[in-house]
Amino acid sequence: MGSRLQIEGDESVLVRVTHSNIKSFSPEIRFSLQMTVEAVKEKLWKKCGTSVNSMSLELYDETGAKISVLSDNARPLGFYSPLDCYRLHVIDLDPSSVTSGGWLEDTSLVEKYTISDEAYGKLGGTFRKFKEKLPLKQPPGQESKISDNFMGDLCANIKIGDRCEVEPGERRGTVKFVGQAETLAPGFWVGVQFDEPAGKHDGMVKGKRYFDCPPLHGAMVRPDKVKVCIKGIVAIFQCPNKLAG
Repeated sequence: MGSRLQIEGDESVLVRVTHSNIKSFSPEIRFSLQMTVEAVKEKLWKKCGTSVNSMSLELYDETGAKISVLSDNARPLGFYSPLDCYRLHVIDLDPSSVTSGGWLEDTSLVEKYTISDEAYGKLGGTFRKFKEKLPLKQPPGQESKISDNFMGDLCANIKIGDRCEVEPGERRGTVKFVGQAETLAPGFWVGVQFDEPAGKHDGMVKGKRYFDCPPLHGAMVRPDKVKVCIKGIVAIFQCPNKLAG
């Protein structure tokens, strides 16, 4: 045992720590063998909450056999010959300690904050108030449906081959398609081939070809976005229920 006291440098030992009141407390902690028992207790107090004056330490080997009681606070830890993987057991001698009663582990023992429904309703910034501000969502299947003839009347003066201008951006091009599109939303659509690559496709939309044009020159838009030139006059088609394609 005396040889263990002749420590050169800062030798240390890694031990597992258990606690008499906290069953889930079982960390592995490294201690310098030159630390006094009192210093060990101070380090453990910060980790488990048991005060130094109320703490008793017992040392056990790997087999669970009790080696010694660390009863002298002034002696270095190395005096008791601990080895790696030994267990240092903390006994809390204070019946009124914060670790007693199990409330550090059993949350059912902790008093819960409660509030009446009426009082909660008067509070601001709550989740309930947030939900009240959200727009009401219609049940599935009850959403407003678009008619198959949506904007069909605006296509009366739009013909394939017409020169046109498309909003937004005043993009100019030629009408290549007018009618309903099975791969798009219900209603009428106008297919346009732009003069410049200001479109999204080559006339094929979701696997269905509606017209042919160079890549990135084609677009399918709603009739209210199209201005068609008729005998030098630009006819502007507008609809109060605009729906972009």
